[in-house]
Amino acid sequence: MDNGMDNMLDMYLFETNSLLEQLDELLIEAEKAGDFTVDDVNEIFRIMHTVKGSSAMMEFNSLMQIAHHIEDLFFFIRENGLDSLESSHKSTLFDLMFRSTDLLRAEVSKIQNNEPLSDNVDNLTEEINSFLKKISKDNKDAPAEAKKPEKPAVKECAKPAASSPVTAVDLDEVRMDLAECPDDNSPYFLRIFFDEGCGMENLRAFMLISSLKESGLEFNFYPSDVETNSQSSSFIIEKGFFLALDSRETADTAISQINNMNNLRSYELIQNVRAKSAVEEKTAETAAAPVNRENTAPASTPAASTSHQMPSKQNLISVNLAKLDNLVAIVGEIVITESMVTSSPEIQNLKNLDSFLKATRQLRKLTDDLQDIVMSLRMVPVSGVFQKMNRIVRDMKQKLKKDVRLTIVGENTEVDKSIVDSIGDPIMHIVRNSMDHGIEETAEERIRVGKNPQGEIILSASHTTNEVIISIRDDGRGVNPAGVLAKAKRNGILTKPESEYTQKEILALLLAPGFSTNETVTEFSGRGVGMDVVKKNVEAIGGTVTITSELGKGMCTTLKIPLTMAIVDGMEISVGKSVFTIPIANIRQSFKVKNEEVIYDTEGNEIIRCMNQFYPIIRIHRLYNIETEVTNIEDGILVWVESGDKSYCLFVDDLLGEQQVVVKPLPVYLNSFNIKDSGISGCTILGDGNISIILDVLNLYAAAHN
Repeated sequence: MDNGMDNMLDMYLFETNSLLEQLDELLIEAEKAGDFTVDDVNEIFRIMHTVKGSSAMMEFNSLMQIAHHIEDLFFFIRENGLDSLESSHKSTLFDLMFRSTDLLRAEVSKIQNNEPLSDNVDNLTEEINSFLKKISKDNKDAPAEAKKPEKPAVKECAKPAASSPVTAVDLDEVRMDLAECPDDNSPYFLRIFFDEGCGMENLRAFMLISSLKESGLEFNFYPSDVETNSQSSSFIIEKGFFLALDSRETADTAISQINNMNNLRSYELIQNVRAKSAVEEKTAETAAAPVNRENTAPASTPAASTSHQMPSKQNLISVNLAKLDNLVAIVGEIVITESMVTSSPEIQNLKNLDSFLKATRQLRKLTDDLQDIVMSLRMVPVSGVFQKMNRIVRDMKQKLKKDVRLTIVGENTEVDKSIVDSIGDPIMHIVRNSMDHGIEETAEERIRVGKNPQGEIILSASHTTNEVIISIRDDGRGVNPAGVLAKAKRNGILTKPESEYTQKEILALLLAPGFSTNETVTEFSGRGVGMDVVKKNVEAIGGTVTITSELGKGMCTTLKIPLTMAIVDGMEISVGKSVFTIPIANIRQSFKVKNEEVIYDTEGNEIIRCMNQFYPIIRIHRLYNIETEVTNIEDGILVWVESGDKSYCLFVDDLLGEQQVVVKPLPVYLNSFNIKDSGISGCTILGDGNISIILDVLNLYAAAHN
């Protein structure tokens, strides 16, 4: 596939996925309301019309067929009104639409994975046709079949006969080839250019026609075969797409509509001063005298051609994520190089560096601004992931016969694109868990304990300084600690007597591998693949998972996820001759202590008291067997760190200072040594060219206690 086809395919996938997500949200809201609105019907018809056209253009036959039949169905509904549907019809229609969108999404997924499309979608299309015949038959005032009438509003030019001369029409110094329809004598032509490199210009032209068609405008268009001939894109790119209009009023209406469309670079209104139109002669603008090029002075002649650039709101482009990844990598190298320059020992020894220091401060400021801009390019709202949960809840409501509503809060919270892609599965698993395990089986059971008959799951997102907090809360049964302990004991998960487990530790058992509170296997759970998958996936992107619950009141799962994983603010620390980096987000405080302030537990482990709480001390030089002269607690520094449900103090030689660092992955061959289980998440390159190990605060605690 050449680069042009690649671009077209990328654009097709992007636009089709966007339309299907929009359709899913529309269907969910309509089902909640119990009915479609007129706007809903028109929107579904428009979406299916677009998917049908673009799929036909790309020769994706299965998608085209499904979209075409749904379009026919909603054309009938649009023409005959929503009153033509009985309540039983609407219920069937919702189910039919959800299954149709599922199949459309599955076919798009096959395209993305380079798999062959389905050869036969007749089962679904026949079901759509049967439903259409049923509602047609039940609607006494409707025709037996929903057959689209010919729409005279848009006049496609007939091809000239073989004997017809091929001529060019002169439009006041603007010449364009209208060989397809040499007899067109329209008084106005609107020439439209699409954004450079946007791809599928013929499809975009067809979508523009469809939009104007629905408003009832009367016009011809050239090229007239944009729907079926992808080669017409070349003509449109070179010469533009033309609309032939019968009056200035029609032209103004068309212009007002295309001003609100995307991917249009410019348009030009061209007056055909030789045309004679009865319609035009009746307008106020030309009532005094007909326009005659030969005897009318240029000053008194209306402008023959007026060109308009589209407003800046159209300046949006789609960028491949791989290109953004490369940009982030380059910015990271700039950060490292800038640090190398400013930290060079040769420069440190020079005197009278005021001008140089001023320049380096300005360079640092510009570098920081560049980082902020680059990172903002990758930030996307979590709404896409959140809205998909509506469908999960809807489907499980149907199958589990539970009445549950999903409440979404903070869906516009933004996070790095790579992280958004990684949190979809964990959130889906937790929502399913709440539906299956948490919410009571029947409304009567909820009423008995004084709850609203309808269960609720609240999915929320909010920002802190360096992370996004996502919580999934339900008002169901909550977790029974005794049941969790009993199941953990049967599975051999317990590491100490049951009586020694705190509430927090019991809930943490839910995240253990293979743990499931369901005694029987269902479609949604009980297969031994539990919350440990969620924990693993979230920790893989540098996040943490915590669970809180109150028996009878519900359960809340909280995900703390970094805004980005590429560039982080870190504190450089020294231990012996080694340099480590601790993410600033994990540091609560650093301080010096005296020997007498340190106490010991029954096993001889060091503990320090901070803010009326006791925290264990982990000596990095002991953990990693590093030689250092700083072994007395009074000579070093304690760094109080926190991650997830772990909070403790690290004993280090010294703090070297705060530094913005670029996170580099560890070499692949180190994976066999379980480096990450040793409390190491990656590395970074320092200003002097040396490597600093980035510590994983959460795993470091586990490594120290193994």
